[in-house]
Amino acid sequence: MEACVPPVNTGLRGVIVASTKISHVDGAAGKLIYRGYLVKDLAESASFEEVVHLLLHERLPAPGELKAFQALLARERALPPAVVKALQAFPTSAAPMDVLQAAVPLLAAYDPELADRSREAALRKAARLVAKFPGIVAAWHRIRRELPPLEPLPELSQAANFLYLMSGKPPDAEAAGFVDTALVLHAEHSFNASTFAARQVASTRAHMYAAVSAAVGSLSGELHGGANARVMETLRRIGSPDKVEAFVDAELQAGRLIFGLGHAVYQTDDPRAFILAPMSQRMGERIGEPQWYDISRRLEKAGKAAFKKHKGLDIYVNVDFYSASLYHALGIPIDLFTPVFAISRIAGWTAHVIEEQYADAAPKPALYRPKSSYIGEYCGPDECRYVPLEQR
Repeated sequence: MEACVPPVNTGLRGVIVASTKISHVDGAAGKLIYRGYLVKDLAESASFEEVVHLLLHERLPAPGELKAFQALLARERALPPAVVKALQAFPTSAAPMDVLQAAVPLLAAYDPELADRSREAALRKAARLVAKFPGIVAAWHRIRRELPPLEPLPELSQAANFLYLMSGKPPDAEAAGFVDTALVLHAEHSFNASTFAARQVASTRAHMYAAVSAAVGSLSGELHGGANARVMETLRRIGSPDKVEAFVDAELQAGRLIFGLGHAVYQTDDPRAFILAPMSQRMGERIGEPQWYDISRRLEKAGKAAFKKHKGLDIYVNVDFYSASLYHALGIPIDLFTPVFAISRIAGWTAHVIEEQYADAAPKPALYRPKSSYIGEYCGPDECRYVPLEQR
């Protein structure tokens, strides 16, 4: 019998479970790298489509390759009519992330290459998922408002198409550019909870849609993708910049989290946060609601100071902190913030599924099978004796 090992409930933090070429998070230096490129450089210069190509095909595309890839995404954006019909059968009160998760296996049923196990087919499946995710989220948003879903416009980018499919109006270049940059920043983040879920399912050789469905479910939790919605709820609760300090004091005294502050990996400010911050400020000014950015800036300063003073801790902003006010200013409802995260992260998830199942490195990735420490507290040191039902 194995020796009893005290439970170590670490959530696998610090445990290396696999190698990857896709991305690297340098928490100490505050760097995020996609296949060798700093995300800051990609956000400043590359489109989301270029970044998706980089993640899936391991290189930035040449002009001709990018044009072909954009055309592929445009061809694959339309949702199967049966999937739209299924979305229309959901109660309008259904949570958008639940609807998105439910739609993924429906898409599997209409993928003509579902049974094809080749790497080439996997790349095409990934492109289909990337192409269709914005349409699912936008279609559900319109369906629940009793509006008909729209057909995507082939000449628009992924980011611009999403805004169009939501509102029915093609966006201006600045708004579309802000969404495009946000998608670049959220596209990949190494072995976070949802990516780990996708890789764990992929390690069983389940198909890509099964792995992505698991990832969507993981992202729906408020400690992962749901944090950005909680940030906006916090800003609305505060209401005005002059109430920030009192709010921070009350939250700390109650032992509650301040969403958007703190990160499991970064030991400095999230490099993505300060790319999003000026976009949040600009969009707030455009719509005549600068207070959300102003509250965010004051909350960042007050939160950092309070944690340092009362807990002796340095705390830093994460990507959710400014994405929340940016998305609000772009007219995206709070309960769609996390689905927008998924619209981007589907690029990283599918890249990880492909790496998990088709890695060139030896040894090949293994079926994930962690161990646990069983706490046998029910019948002392011995196994429990079954008591027949009539004697209990």
